[in-house]
Amino acid sequence: MHRKTRRFSTLGFTFCLLCSAATAGEFPQGQWIDLSHDFADDTLYWPTSDKFAKTTVFAGETDKGYYYSAYNLAGAEHGGTHVDAPVHFGRGRQSVDKIPLQQLIGAGVVIRVADRIGKDRNYLVSTADIERWEKQHGTIEKGSIVLFDTGSAQFWPDPVKYLGTSERGEAAVAKLNFPGLSPEAAVFLVEQRGVNAVGLDTPSIDYGASQQFETHRALFERNVPALENVANLAELPARGFTLIALPMKIRGGSGGPTRVVAFLPEN
Repeated sequence: MHRKTRRFSTLGFTFCLLCSAATAGEFPQGQWIDLSHDFADDTLYWPTSDKFAKTTVFAGETDKGYYYSAYNLAGAEHGGTHVDAPVHFGRGRQSVDKIPLQQLIGAGVVIRVADRIGKDRNYLVSTADIERWEKQHGTIEKGSIVLFDTGSAQFWPDPVKYLGTSERGEAAVAKLNFPGLSPEAAVFLVEQRGVNAVGLDTPSIDYGASQQFETHRALFERNVPALENVANLAELPARGFTLIALPMKIRGGSGGPTRVVAFLPEN
């Protein structure tokens, strides 16, 4: 019951912002921060996934004397800034079109761990990292969306620095090298803190060397989605902002490209 109350209060907060905007004739004062990488030829994808492709249908002056442009798009669900839906690693769990919007709109939290990552970038964010943050900033509230800033976004879109390899194909998967969230920490966030979603600035919620994808499985069997390849987390405070992450509504999809933004109200 408390979890449902929190979800509705999150939507209520967003609704109040819109009501205030209508009353005042303008949107509430604050700052919007784009947390999304754009999609282009250099967008990073899993080594075994089809990359983003944009082909031109038409771009130029028509025979009627006006300019017109249109393009065809193609690419895998899981690449660039995107949402992983629970069905990605959970049989019978939510597909991307079935994730409740209130799980992807809510109070945001950023936990920074970049200073803990050494030369081996296969770092696992631990429950201790989360508890260390809470000692400084307070307990994570139910219904929050928790993001982890590993410092990886600075390497985008260099595949070697960001992914660990520029190679493509199945053999390249064994060379992936980047931080992720430990399955124990994922379970802690869901069962002890009641978070609605998690995310980070790397290609996967699991660390690069993972072979069993235990964190994906731990989250998704509990119907908690994950945001991957999130950008610009360094521009956010530790808390005090609203996060909005709206994926492409792909019927039955296991994920989808997502525009992730944060709103920081004026104090």
